[in-house]
Amino acid sequence: MFLALLPPSEALAEVDAAIGPVRAEWPGLRWIDPALWHVTLVFLGEVPDRVLPDLHVRLARAASRHRPATLSFAGSGAFPSPAHGRVFWTGLGDGPSLKGLADSLAAGARRAGAMKKDPTRFHPHLTLARSRDGVDLWPLVRATSTFSGRSWEAKAVHLMRSHLGPHVRYEPVEAYSLGRRD
Repeated sequence: MFLALLPPSEALAEVDAAIGPVRAEWPGLRWIDPALWHVTLVFLGEVPDRVLPDLHVRLARAASRHRPATLSFAGSGAFPSPAHGRVFWTGLGDGPSLKGLADSLAAGARRAGAMKKDPTRFHPHLTLARSRDGVDLWPLVRATSTFSGRSWEAKAVHLMRSHLGPHVRYEPVEAYSLGRRD
């Protein structure tokens, strides 16, 4: 399971149009199906059914403490680096808001017993392609670095379940509204 933002189709269509012209030049990459695109906030891994009731309460509380966020996709990059890229992505212009939200959600999930401490540093992005081996992605990053999409508002965090196998799919389990309680 994981917690994610599900961007609107208009924002995703802009990303798809921006990378469409370069996709054919990189046949060695495994391009992610746009139907699966999401912004991961927290990876939970396997979550026991017994913790789900408390998890829902804690995630709803954490989400309610953060305002909806105005976001936009912009630029591109690669993890761990463009010179040895395994993941090609577009970033999000959001300031510190998503980091705080991700930290709050992770704390709630840990308190519910749904995850251990996540050792990865949070870097908000939309994964577009993967490579099993580190590939020099500098030409791809340079070709897409000026991309800048329209603004969109994230109003909810979604708890998602992964169904892996030959045809990966993600199932929304619950949505938690963003918004301060007064």
